Amino acid sequence: MAKTKIMPPAAGAYAYPLLIKRLLMSGVRHQPEQQIVYADKLRYTYRDLDQRVRRLANALRAAGVQAGDTVALLDWDSHRSLECFFAVPMLGAVLHTVNVRLSPEQVAYTMNHAEDDLVLVHDDFVPLLEQIHGQLGTVRGYVQLTDAQAPATSLPVLGEYEALLAAASPEAEFDDFDEHSVATLFYTTGTTGNPKGVYFSHRQLVLHTLNELGTFAAYDGQPLLRSSDVYMPITPMFHVHAWGVPYVATMLGVKQVYPGRYEANTLVRLYRDEGVTFSHCVPTLLQMMLDCEQGQHTDFSRWKILLGGSALTHGLARQASERGMLIYSGYGMSETCPLLTLTHLREADLALPMAEQVAQRIRTGAPVAMVDLRIVDAQGNAMPHDGESLGEIVVRSPWLTQGYLHEPQKGAELWQDGWLHTGDMGSIDRHGVLEIKDRIKDVIKTGGEWISSLTLENLISQHAAVSAVAVVGIPDEQWGERPIALVVRASDGSLDQPMLEAHLKQFVDCGQINKWAIPRQVHFVADIPKTSIGKINKKLIREMHMGA
Repeated sequence: MAKTKIMPPAAGAYAYPLLIKRLLMSGVRHQPEQQIVYADKLRYTYRDLDQRVRRLANALRAAGVQAGDTVALLDWDSHRSLECFFAVPMLGAVLHTVNVRLSPEQVAYTMNHAEDDLVLVHDDFVPLLEQIHGQLGTVRGYVQLTDAQAPATSLPVLGEYEALLAAASPEAEFDDFDEHSVATLFYTTGTTGNPKGVYFSHRQLVLHTLNELGTFAAYDGQPLLRSSDVYMPITPMFHVHAWGVPYVATMLGVKQVYPGRYEANTLVRLYRDEGVTFSHCVPTLLQMMLDCEQGQHTDFSRWKILLGGSALTHGLARQASERGMLIYSGYGMSETCPLLTLTHLREADLALPMAEQVAQRIRTGAPVAMVDLRIVDAQGNAMPHDGESLGEIVVRSPWLTQGYLHEPQKGAELWQDGWLHTGDMGSIDRHGVLEIKDRIKDVIKTGGEWISSLTLENLISQHAAVSAVAVVGIPDEQWGERPIALVVRASDGSLDQPMLEAHLKQFVDCGQINKWAIPRQVHFVADIPKTSIGKINKKLIREMHMGA
């Protein structure tokens, strides 16, 4: 290791720890009267937010929460979730955002594994917790979160959220502590085994926030979130802190709109009525908003939307662009906090007609600042950046999770040779732009060749009669695996398998795919199975069609 010079600090010098409490200061300082909106139920100012965070901290202290404890939250996307994003970590406690879409058994597992001490639960999830309360070994009490009149419950409730805040003092001080202290925890589901606990420190979240703020605001080609914007998340706050954007929005002091439970018509109405200009979501939710009744009659020309979580197809991006949306793509994982790459448009790209920009906007993008990203072969050797060579994507960054909670072996598998292994296959071109080709587990191996399920989905989506598509590989005695496609028809319903095969043959003729990549099985379905966070559930699709 190189010899470096370290100078001792002056007597009395303050060592400024990177703590989440620092993110709360600038919004209320610069935009004290700016609004924070909860659906059609509540609106208040940043000045109110600051006081409510302090009241919540005092209420939690009165409930016995101490530094090092874990506070679980089960809620829809609301002002309460935003307040918890700050108040709980600012006490030195850990905020566990529970995935409310997991099965009761999985919820119980994650809460026990996290060793939750106190639980904040929305009325909608009280029946779930009543069902599993007897299985929760560490929970000492519950706080009810209600939008109306709190229903009676058999849970040992300490009080209702708003009543507890009203009784608490708006004055609170927050101590300094080690910036490497764990601030947040949530669970990511894989294809096998129990969910894994992913955790992040104060330092990691502050660095991610500062980087995301600069990335979203600084570049002319991607001005996603600036002081004049209005922000509404459409990825759940229980998953990777809603991609970290609530911290950015609060630091910037922009108007924030929290929609509660996701319902497509409500989301479109809030976009229109509250003047929303920036959101982020997975492709399935984008499709739902375009197709819903309100979406059919709404002008989307001011809406900038960042897509991630799963591949954005050319067909869906074209539909959104034709409706006026400005589409951007990002890439990350639960384990990466999550931002790693983002659409980066150059002057030449911006000069193109929007229809021609789509191809650039759906690519995974270039690594953001402070992200070291490469593709490697099975032996860990770096692959060339020629736009053709495939390899696994591995990364380093100051905000990547350092392991999985209580599972050191799985953490070691994640971090091999000092790089976080994503499990994604991709290529990088000479400009440094990453293109995801597939998950390693989703690449279809047929006749000794690899077929990208994402490539097939993208090509199929370009047929005007396709509304949504998923492609997986299933075992085949002759070829090893063969691709099958699940297709949701557009409203006219006229598409059939011969028409789809004829559509794909044009891509065979021009060399984009080989003829054996054309699925011989096509299932026309009303909907495609999704995971708890809205991604296509390819594991379930393979299980459903394994014997087909």
